[in-house]
Amino acid sequence: MFRLFIAVTLLFAVSVHAQFSTMNKILDRTAERRSANKDLSKIKVDGKKFVLIKDFADHTERNFISISGDQLTFVEVFDDKATGQSSSNVFSGDVVRTTHNMISLRADKLEGERIGLPVTKTLQLVIRDKALYLKDIHTGDYWTEDTGSNKK
Repeated sequence: MFRLFIAVTLLFAVSVHAQFSTMNKILDRTAERRSANKDLSKIKVDGKKFVLIKDFADHTERNFISISGDQLTFVEVFDDKATGQSSSNVFSGDVVRTTHNMISLRADKLEGERIGLPVTKTLQLVIRDKALYLKDIHTGDYWTEDTGSNKK
């Protein structure tokens, strides 16, 4: 009876330790995410490229943002799945970085020609799991930094 009591106590102790270990990992990850996005003013976005890929039933959209100083290049590429054809739009404009990790984009030229209604985006700079993202505050889409490591 005493051995059974010791065995049950030992199994209970191991189980509790495993529960605390898992909970500790979750709390550490949550604390890292909350503290990492406090002050990102030291992170430079100059010279960085960001990618957003959306897959739909009939087409795929690939969007690219390239920031160089206060200038912006925004490229939309549409791939039609039925015909296999691709079309693209190349916008250019300017970038303003505000407080609270916000980046405002305004693309007012389409392939060098000024357009009447500029393409605007408001993005928030976010770091998650040591990766840099731009979160579109209107749609919730995450633009991933293109580091070049995923190129073939």
